[in-house]
Amino acid sequence: MQEFTGRHFLLIMLASFGVIIAVNVTMAIYASSSWTGLVVRNSYVAGLDMNRRLRERREQAALGWHASLSGAEGTLRLAIADAEGRPVVLHGGKAEFRRPVSDGEDRTVELAPAPGGALAAGLRLGDGAWIVTIEVDAGRDVPWRESRRILVRNGVVQ
Repeated sequence: MQEFTGRHFLLIMLASFGVIIAVNVTMAIYASSSWTGLVVRNSYVAGLDMNRRLRERREQAALGWHASLSGAEGTLRLAIADAEGRPVVLHGGKAEFRRPVSDGEDRTVELAPAPGGALAAGLRLGDGAWIVTIEVDAGRDVPWRESRRILVRNGVVQ
């Protein structure tokens, strides 16, 4: 049996710290190349704007409008009906699509008027969960806004 020397101890310590440093460098590389988790750039400014947005949401909810979002075969369609079920004429808008835990596939599409007062855009989404934020001109002083979570299966919005 060989005697345990200072050289052995030094090699064990260097190997141990080498593993720790390698793991830390690997984790730092993965952390810097993945999603940042950033939702808003400046939370203070976003907080100041909250009361206005809450008032607009209450006013929008009081209208009793209901939106239907559908998508299949590369086309996204948005239609809004008023409280009596009549279609609301929409003049244009945009829809932002983002994945709940990643920003690599985020995209924004312009919604153009389509027959029946609805809006449409060409868009193919990958399967899985998405968060869509829609802002459209419905002839009011403030845009109509909605954010919802959708699920896409085989290219069809569920």
